[in-house]
Amino acid sequence: MKLFHASSELIKQPDVFHGRKNADFGQGFYLSPDRDFVNKWAGENFYINEYKLDLEGLKVVEFERNQDWFEYIFNNRRRKDTIEADVVIGPVANDTLYDSLGIITSGYLSNEEALSLLMIGPEYRQVAIKTIKGIKQLHWLDAMKIIDVTKEKELLRQEEEQYNEDFAKAMEKFDV
Repeated sequence: MKLFHASSELIKQPDVFHGRKNADFGQGFYLSPDRDFVNKWAGENFYINEYKLDLEGLKVVEFERNQDWFEYIFNNRRRKDTIEADVVIGPVANDTLYDSLGIITSGYLSNEEALSLLMIGPEYRQVAIKTIKGIKQLHWLDAMKIIDVTKEKELLRQEEEQYNEDFAKAMEKFDV
């Protein structure tokens, strides 16, 4: 599986213990199979590191946008990782991208309402490598330095604007 990771530096030897413990899938090294998605989130003078992941022999948990995925993310936001896996694959929670976590986890919405908000917007896939065993099967291939991110940032701005409109429309339906 070919994967990409944006960083201000080359990362030939990733560290699974470097990331936030309350990220979507808990602590781990996060990548995406979608190079365009990674490019959108890269900064100027960032590198797009390219890797190959061999999943053979690894415990892999894969999610779709559904209740199980929502509950797993919700638990991880509270630093309660409930799954033991080398690799977790699934959608990026759009609140991570567009800063709507406070509303979604406020307690004012039912789980169904919160999940419906997380369904808004495009679906991007992420891969979290969570163990040393998993990281040993990730092989760095190459990196490309990104100099100008003007086009990507404009696409991201448009996407976020559309997301905010759709989010506001969805919120109007709730009795909060």
